[in-house]
Amino acid sequence: MDFILSVGGGSCIDSAKGIALGVPYDGDFWDFYGTGKPVEKALPIGTVLTIAAAGSEGSGASVVTKEEGMLKRDTGSDLLRPRFSILNPELTCTLPAYQTACGATDIMAHVFERYFTNTKEVEITDRLCEAVLLTMIKETPRVIADPYNYEARANIMWAGTVAHNDIVGVGRSQDWNSHGIEHELSGLYDCAHGAGLAVIMPAWMEFVCSHNVMRFAQMAVRIWGCEMNFENPEATAKQGIYAFRRFLSSIGMPINFEQLGAKEEDIPVLVDKFGLGEDGRTGGFVSLSSEDVAEIYRIAAKAEL
Repeated sequence: MDFILSVGGGSCIDSAKGIALGVPYDGDFWDFYGTGKPVEKALPIGTVLTIAAAGSEGSGASVVTKEEGMLKRDTGSDLLRPRFSILNPELTCTLPAYQTACGATDIMAHVFERYFTNTKEVEITDRLCEAVLLTMIKETPRVIADPYNYEARANIMWAGTVAHNDIVGVGRSQDWNSHGIEHELSGLYDCAHGAGLAVIMPAWMEFVCSHNVMRFAQMAVRIWGCEMNFENPEATAKQGIYAFRRFLSSIGMPINFEQLGAKEEDIPVLVDKFGLGEDGRTGGFVSLSSEDVAEIYRIAAKAEL
């Protein structure tokens, strides 16, 4: 075997990447996932994309689930970035509306993971992030209403690649805690990743908003069209988070545990599976403790419009 062609979506492509790094490795390919073990060799892969979502067709990242223990973990290397990817929007036209919406949510989450940064003076990538998000806000309802809208499908497919090939993340610190927290939901309950993100990401936003209220207010104004309340920026920030959650609901995404099929009583299990660094905290936009992660799950469990 000297080349792998993956035809499918993110899970298919990520599995191909796992195979690509496992074939030349004298050991279990799972050794690379969630451990930070560097990838030193991998077979080249190409992709034919059938759902706009994960962005794996343009990234060096791979996420797989180990059924034993229901662990969902990631790895990454430029050696896993596909040599080529064929993006034909017509291949996505028969997707169910739910999967289309899950994909759109994942795309938006990839951008938000980069948008919420502690790096200052990153106006150009801020604007790139906002352009991708505004495109998704416009085009997602269009393809749900008309699955065969080629132009809208094409814009979403290109947005999915741009959202995760890191062009919108150049020169800025990134977060990724929402993805990590969600991975435990889809690992335990086998829910769609995008659906889990629809529940977790607004909850994460609520929890960390006070860290940089003005960045959340910027999101509200530039992306969701909220009017800036200069006397109370926090009110504007909260409006933006609410607008995000309302949009997700409007495209058929769950917004809380009950709608997702998750159980609040499982939060201790989810937190335990999440895992933290040696210092008992995560990195990112805001460093989180295990109790912080539990509180984000609790906010997500009870969320409503």
